[in-house]
Amino acid sequence: MPFLLATEPGRPDRDNEDFAAATPDGAVVLDGVGAPHGVDVGCAHGAAWYTHRLGGLLVAGLAGGRPLRDVLAEAITTAASLHGPGCDLGNQDGPSATVVLVRFAGDRLEHLVLCDSVLLVEDTGGTVTAIRDTRLDDLRRELAAAPPAADGPEPATGPHARGRGIRARRNVPGGFWTAGADPRASAEALTGSLPLDGLAGFAALTDGATRGVELFGSQTWRDCYALAAGDGPAALIEHVRALEREDAGPRRYTPGKLHDDATAVIWSPA
Repeated sequence: MPFLLATEPGRPDRDNEDFAAATPDGAVVLDGVGAPHGVDVGCAHGAAWYTHRLGGLLVAGLAGGRPLRDVLAEAITTAASLHGPGCDLGNQDGPSATVVLVRFAGDRLEHLVLCDSVLLVEDTGGTVTAIRDTRLDDLRRELAAAPPAADGPEPATGPHARGRGIRARRNVPGGFWTAGADPRASAEALTGSLPLDGLAGFAALTDGATRGVELFGSQTWRDCYALAAGDGPAALIEHVRALEREDAGPRRYTPGKLHDDATAVIWSPA
């Protein structure tokens, strides 16, 4: 069962914080989650360090028949043990990751999605379905719609206030969840399975590769999948890079990072 994989850092002078791997058992795609410069993360390790360790553990965990939530919980626990004594594992600003897992299980495809990386699935009728954990996007919309603060140095809808609001709701009930140091996050992941004989293929994507849909609004999920499946995952990433370059002057769509790490893993039946 062939896979195609492409990944590219947002900046050539910085580590790629995404992780991707494919094996005969399935695939793992992670997007590292860090904190803005100046925020105390309580840890000496960065997001790239974390995603590579968590990713390797998840790849190993795909072998066998354990439920994917259990695979993720065990990997989180083991990755947490690799931190040093000076790392504050209770600090939610420490390194964590979004997760997409897929596993071939007999005649079915099992899947797990946590946070804002996406699994696109095409059925044999040509319908593309996005399997998404929308809680972070829902929170962003909630904070953007919040009324202005009565006082203070920045409106409640300002970027710094929104950033603080998002970080305060990470890995707490009613917020959104990432794979950090707390294995309870695994219970919050979205899971399911699909019959393999009904699939024409799938794509596991970090949000850097889905910007054409989610940030620029120039693609549908169907467009995104068709480009990746038809021309290859590198073509999808280059499409996003072209959109980003066009926005380099006005910065209408990319007021934060002009470029983000981008990863795409594509599968189709042999």
